[in-house]
Amino acid sequence: MPTTVGRRADRLALVQRVTSGIDRTVTTALVGGRLGTLVRAGIVAFVAYAAWLAVGVFGRPYNFFDMKIYHGAIVWWASGHELYEFIAPDTTLGFTYPPFAGLVMLPMAHLPVQAAGLVNALASLAALAVVLAGLLRPIVDRLAWPLWFSVAIAVPLAAAIEPARETLGYGQVNLLLFALIIADMIGLRWRSRRGTHAAAEDGPLLRFIYSGAWAGAGIGLATAVKLTPALFIAYLMITRQWRAAFTAIGTTIGVTVGTFAVVGNESRAYFGSVLWQTERVGAADMTPNQSLAGLLARLYDSIETPGLLWLAFSVLILALGLSRAANSHADGDELTAFTLVGLTANVISPISWTHHLVWVIPAIIVLADAAVRRREASRGPAHRAAHLSGHGGLPGVSGLRPPIWYPTLTGLRHGVAAIGLYLLFLVSPIWPYEHQLPEVSHYQDGLFGALMENSLAVALIVLVAGLPWRPGAEPVFYSDRMGRVSVNARR
Repeated sequence: MPTTVGRRADRLALVQRVTSGIDRTVTTALVGGRLGTLVRAGIVAFVAYAAWLAVGVFGRPYNFFDMKIYHGAIVWWASGHELYEFIAPDTTLGFTYPPFAGLVMLPMAHLPVQAAGLVNALASLAALAVVLAGLLRPIVDRLAWPLWFSVAIAVPLAAAIEPARETLGYGQVNLLLFALIIADMIGLRWRSRRGTHAAAEDGPLLRFIYSGAWAGAGIGLATAVKLTPALFIAYLMITRQWRAAFTAIGTTIGVTVGTFAVVGNESRAYFGSVLWQTERVGAADMTPNQSLAGLLARLYDSIETPGLLWLAFSVLILALGLSRAANSHADGDELTAFTLVGLTANVISPISWTHHLVWVIPAIIVLADAAVRRREASRGPAHRAAHLSGHGGLPGVSGLRPPIWYPTLTGLRHGVAAIGLYLLFLVSPIWPYEHQLPEVSHYQDGLFGALMENSLAVALIVLVAGLPWRPGAEPVFYSDRMGRVSVNARR
């Protein structure tokens, strides 16, 4: 745990005292009292239908393209061939994941490819629903909204934007890996509360789950399937969350060594050669590659990324993203910290296809909640001050009245940013300006076209640099420290 945690605990206690007194009367009446179950169900159905239409308008034709490659490779492997020698018909693409991922996917060799794609889509949607329930729970509890209603609306909205619809439509695994990482964040949240969810009559398994002692295992499994989640291990070490970090490292090593023992030939082939064959996944300048490397390649109108420039900017963004994540953790907002790490991994990875960019989902949630928190925090104390003073002004200051429009505008920029970010990834303006060298220059449609083709990459970099965190929103360091601070503050 960084030393900044101790210095900021006083401020976190004050923030928690202020936000705990926010008036929820209007929200409770609107969401909890007036909307009946049938009306809520109708709203959910309307949102789901609108999301379906949006996918049809802004999405691309989906036919489980990637799942067909994975399925073909697994069937090929199960038939006695070498896994990494498989090349999908009419393509140059093969299996690019570590051999542990192949073992996990092995059961789908017994399913038709369409059935495997549907199973993956249903599992991914279920994982997305569980993730959103975990992310929204602290927010809806504070606002007194029904959790099921919030999640039922959030799932189709999230599924409609570019990363989720591409993951579902192409048969990718990003939402499943996303769920593993978020599970660790929730485990850290539970561990900070010392397993308070578990009741005395619960069995040892439930007590273990709610203890959060397993936090880090999800990141470890995700890293064993896809190497980029290893950045979360670095974050855990920087923030001195040692138990979770060592659990993640141990899980990754244990799974990888175990895979070597089971499928040694494939493991040696992957780590010895396949891992370094970057051309297996495509050219850097391809439009769906919205990483920094893809952005630079397109700006230079080159198939390859300028290596030294990419390395220099990657180190800068890595330092910025991890330092901001550590500060977010120290200020008590672990969701934003994890989101910043995920966004940083998207930016600095040599290849980040649009279906990899699932970390914009929590970024939208953070921005929207920041807007609500700022507006309510500005309005609540003002109302209480007016009530205490008895004359509509600030206590002890005659005639000083906050502008009536101030609470309305407070948080406006965060709300606009949340809506703008959602619309950007819903519309995904990169596709009308998709170009491919050497046939067509990336500047074929001028500077505006180049901006649109790189718009998602630019948004990711802006989020790493400017995503706000919410002090005291979701601290994961031990709450007994906070309790002592709160007692001292009351004294």
